[in-house]
Amino acid sequence: MPKTAATSPSAADPSRWKALVFIALAQLMVVLDATIVNIALPSAQTDLGISDGNRQWVITAYALAFGGLLLFGGRIADKWGRKNAFVVGLIGFALASALGGAANGEAMMLGARALQGAFGALLAPAALSLLAVMFTDAKERAKAFGIYGAIAGGGGAVGLILGGFLTEYLNWRWTFFVNIPFAIVAAVGAWMVIREPAGSRNRAPLDIPGVVLSTTGLVALVYGFTRAESAGWSDTVTVAMFIASALLLAAFVFVESKVKSPLLPLRVLLERNRGGVYLSLGLAVIAMFGLFLFLTYYLQVVKGFSPVKTGFAFLPMIAGMILGSTQIGARLMTRVAPRLLMGPGFLVAAAGMLLLTQLEVGSSYPALILPAQLLLGLGMGTAFMPAMSLSTHGVNPADAGVASAMVNTSQQVGGAIGTALLNTIAASATTAYLTDHAAEAAGGAAAQLVQAQAMVEGYASAIWWAVGILAASAAIALTLINTGRPGAGDPVASGSGSAEDAEFKIPVIAH
Repeated sequence: MPKTAATSPSAADPSRWKALVFIALAQLMVVLDATIVNIALPSAQTDLGISDGNRQWVITAYALAFGGLLLFGGRIADKWGRKNAFVVGLIGFALASALGGAANGEAMMLGARALQGAFGALLAPAALSLLAVMFTDAKERAKAFGIYGAIAGGGGAVGLILGGFLTEYLNWRWTFFVNIPFAIVAAVGAWMVIREPAGSRNRAPLDIPGVVLSTTGLVALVYGFTRAESAGWSDTVTVAMFIASALLLAAFVFVESKVKSPLLPLRVLLERNRGGVYLSLGLAVIAMFGLFLFLTYYLQVVKGFSPVKTGFAFLPMIAGMILGSTQIGARLMTRVAPRLLMGPGFLVAAAGMLLLTQLEVGSSYPALILPAQLLLGLGMGTAFMPAMSLSTHGVNPADAGVASAMVNTSQQVGGAIGTALLNTIAASATTAYLTDHAAEAAGGAAAQLVQAQAMVEGYASAIWWAVGILAASAAIALTLINTGRPGAGDPVASGSGSAEDAEFKIPVIAH
């Protein structure tokens, strides 16, 4: 049958492509911030007198606020309007960044980072859900999400380059100040060109018990994994955080199944395609976050690269992600089923990760690291693109914000788990290697070589786990995701099955 007016590009908002520019700019700013501060942290720690014990809070304060408030931010975007939430999130993020750049002590820095996380939790789901409700034609949606997926996948590595330049040639404070022009341009542009479709808001009363339970549960989960990295998995507080998180999130699910207007309607999670995306993407991010950490330390500590050179060393991965997302994923998305992009994409990334298990102290960058990064980028870019699009597949427009928030939540929680889990595995393998080679580490050059070999041994051991995690992501994508290609005539599932929901579906698939 021919396309309906709802799915026809000519019937869509004429300013949607201009809007995409500003949405993509905002997404780039948020993703950059996840890594750019890591490069600046040693300098900021020295200037502000932050202790070694407290320096992790510069990262953790942001992660806790962002991860804990994402579902709340997504529902606020649904209720208040995505354009309003998007612009307010941008302005708040810019002000928090200015506060961080002007920080004169530890308390001011940590407060600024928490504020950045809170406004990021409002901004990120609003950006993704705007794409979901503005791009309803299958082919246009593929292109739009291709661009968005490339930025979501490659922006973190760009942050390493930009962070290296700003820290080395200007000052660490500019890693915060650089957000301000991004935010101003994106906010002004969005206010002028974004026209949110009418009738897509969710004006239901806010689910306060759901907000409290989800926020505290996610904060406890993220903090538990963050603490495990430094204090260990058997630490009393770490174990208590995991138990508290499990109880709070279980109570959250129970409450959501009973209240009239839930913060997270369970239909958003229980539809197998969206559930498959959240689970496979979260696992893949576990592997990727660990890799960024290990490669950064390997290149700077073992190979002696400068921050700027380290940033440039990640360029092949960025190029691979952009190519995989915009040229492979976007071109094939309207021709093949999403699982046939996501599954093979994760497997290609796993092949790149497999190459990195061969890391040694004297490994060649062109012969080993470069091809591994290209495979990782191609695979993740190809998988990310349909995953981002499918995350809001067939969802009620009034739930688009919270469905988008679930994508960010899976990535944020995946990042916290990846950093803690893989770093712990690497540290254990490094300690075991040093214990086995204690006689060789008597001092001098031999001791330095053994120390470097122990670090690389730890990285390689953890990367083997990352290979397995990416293989699991591929298996989940191929098993759970069963929707056909857009335009193939498969039914749009919502997971709710109600006639009322069916009436308000985003018309992604042309029948």
